[in-house]
Amino acid sequence: MEKRLADQTILPQWLSLVEKRELRVGIIGLGYVGLPLVLLFSQEGFRVTGFDIDAAKVDRLNAGESYIHRIDPEQIRSAQGKGFRATANFSEIGSVDAILICVPTPLSDHHTPDMSYIAATMDSIVGHLRPGQLVVLESTTYPGTTEELIAPAIERAGRVKVIRDAMMPEGVLVAYSPEREDPGNTSIDRRDIPKVVGGLGQLAAEAAEALYSVAFHRVIRVSSPAAAEMTKLLENIYRCVNIALVNELKLLCLRMGIDIWEVIGAAATKPFGFQPFYPGPGLGGHCIPIDPFYLSWKAKEFDFSTRFIELAGEVNEAMPYHVVAAVSSALNQRSKPLKASRILVLGLAYKRDVDDLRESPSLSIIEMLQQEGAAVSYNDPFFPTVGRGRKYNLNMKSQPLDNLNSYDCVLIVTDHTSYDYARIVEESLLVVDSRNATKGLVSEKIVRC
Repeated sequence: MEKRLADQTILPQWLSLVEKRELRVGIIGLGYVGLPLVLLFSQEGFRVTGFDIDAAKVDRLNAGESYIHRIDPEQIRSAQGKGFRATANFSEIGSVDAILICVPTPLSDHHTPDMSYIAATMDSIVGHLRPGQLVVLESTTYPGTTEELIAPAIERAGRVKVIRDAMMPEGVLVAYSPEREDPGNTSIDRRDIPKVVGGLGQLAAEAAEALYSVAFHRVIRVSSPAAAEMTKLLENIYRCVNIALVNELKLLCLRMGIDIWEVIGAAATKPFGFQPFYPGPGLGGHCIPIDPFYLSWKAKEFDFSTRFIELAGEVNEAMPYHVVAAVSSALNQRSKPLKASRILVLGLAYKRDVDDLRESPSLSIIEMLQQEGAAVSYNDPFFPTVGRGRKYNLNMKSQPLDNLNSYDCVLIVTDHTSYDYARIVEESLLVVDSRNATKGLVSEKIVRC
């Protein structure tokens, strides 16, 4: 075991262990990315150990429970039957063969990469690494992270070296493979989402490709970890820029009296050269609001200004302010000031039908409304309560959809499919719709923004 990947002639042994499902997989970070990976590898017959610093998560998983809406507890129990267990004891890292790191990479308050979760993870594992292991970073990050942060952290510890070529006698293999989770998307099986892999050297690339090939139907190997890191950023910046475009066009269309949703629908009938993107109250999720700033920050190291990307980020970040202004204007039209108005926000999640609050524009909008003196309540079927997070401190409870006419305004921020929008409009005094959730409904009560 100690010299399983001692040189290139040992690689067939790694492939054999993968094929026989004897390779032990460790996954660090059991959230929206890590836990689905646990299930994929468990389903393929691998013995998986999940690592997380959150003791409550560990206890729930070991009790056969799930804390993610789209993951059924039965899936957890099925994985347990195949050897899965969770732990907060990182000294067990030495007992696994592949280590997949799926921890958060948020932005700091100054829009610079916050690598503290990755750094803390490396501090927790480097003292337990042994020759023959594969370490793969999955967290979204800037190009160069794997080579500039992960590999040096391993080598600084002095326990093992990083294998960069087949001539090295022994050590740890290092690679990068970006997560491609799309919470709420049930139309694409996770196995059908191609997995991009970039290894620090040929051996690492082949070992990572072999491992992921058993859980994903297609693996795309690129030339380096940096190329894989840039691939992930390109995917999300592409979306960010196009969403910024339609957000800006929405603001123009509102002034021109044109329905942007009608325009997008008509443009989408073109069978080539156009892909529809849709406006909204702001960006949410862990990737799209964050990734452009990761690349902009890294670009400065090369004396390069990503003006186009930064502008898109600015446009999207301004959308919550637009929503608050629209609420204020709609109330003013009814001779009501925003201050002291009772407002019910529909939806806390960052997008429809998910239990994910990360970077949700709803959180910012609620705080902005409160700062303007409004009395704000919320309803979300996925969040009975909301407390304190990295960038918010709300401490609120979800309110029932009763007595809607007691609110001066009902604001639709997240268009969950469980909402009966016709009833909401009928029973409310005023509905401000930032998602086109009331499409097809005609009422003077509706203000679309």
